[in-house]
Amino acid sequence: MIVFVFLLLGYIIILGGNSMIIFVVLTDSKLNSPMYFFLSNLSFVDILFTTTTIPKMLSGLLTDVNTISVPGCFLQMYFFFQLGVTDYAILTVMAYDRYVAICNPLRYTAVMTRPVRLLLIAGAWSFAAFCTLPATSMTWQRLYCGPNVVRNGWCDLSSVRRLVCGNTTIDNIVSISFVILALLTTGVLILTSYILIGVSISRMGVAQRLKAFRTCAAHLTVVSISYSSASCVYISYRVGKFSPEDRIIVSVLFSALTPFLNPMIYSLRNKELRESIRRTLSRFRSAAVLPTKDVNTVS
Repeated sequence: MIVFVFLLLGYIIILGGNSMIIFVVLTDSKLNSPMYFFLSNLSFVDILFTTTTIPKMLSGLLTDVNTISVPGCFLQMYFFFQLGVTDYAILTVMAYDRYVAICNPLRYTAVMTRPVRLLLIAGAWSFAAFCTLPATSMTWQRLYCGPNVVRNGWCDLSSVRRLVCGNTTIDNIVSISFVILALLTTGVLILTSYILIGVSISRMGVAQRLKAFRTCAAHLTVVSISYSSASCVYISYRVGKFSPEDRIIVSVLFSALTPFLNPMIYSLRNKELRESIRRTLSRFRSAAVLPTKDVNTVS
């Protein structure tokens, strides 16, 4: 029950924080810049990403029913992998957005038009699907002869593949290749964007440097946490001293860490977003206060 309560509270905070970001971006006209458009998409993906795993884990902790259907297992595996890659792809798009805003500020509005923003988001989802489909489709076509026990908090590629009856060398190669492609491509593009941003900042004055740094601080913090989390999970699966139970705990913690921290990081680091959330909460409080009638007034 202790694990259930902590996981439930974390999930509620993830849903509430990311939903608030989406709501204020959609309703506040002051947050109509491309940066907030990409941020709302990132929050949407974070909600879906955690929803593929946490509700099922909560159900298992509460009822002690730890089974999942075979189609449900493979759907969970696909969406967990696909949404995870989409998250990194959107972070890459946001890095490009920051590069254009800092290195080409005069052309920013001309470059980041609405069609371009939609194209970048569609590209992020398409790239994630391209990296996910080959490995998951190969795993789906394999034969499984039991025991059908997935040693993880959810159905993931490596855990399910251990249950295959037969040689999975090719499957492992394909899976690792696309994981490396996803992480390396997004990582290199993000790093390149920030190298160019750093070169551009070095030529600015002190005031402009501080402004540019504040613009990138939240995104850079989220990127650092995301890639650190992925590295920790990868290491835990390769180090022999980690027991299966420890690997499950590490996987659960770090898969929920970034969606949990994203709203807090952007709210604390971004003044416009923080003020927009404050205005929205003030409107909710004002709407909740009902007007009272003065009984001493004679009509």
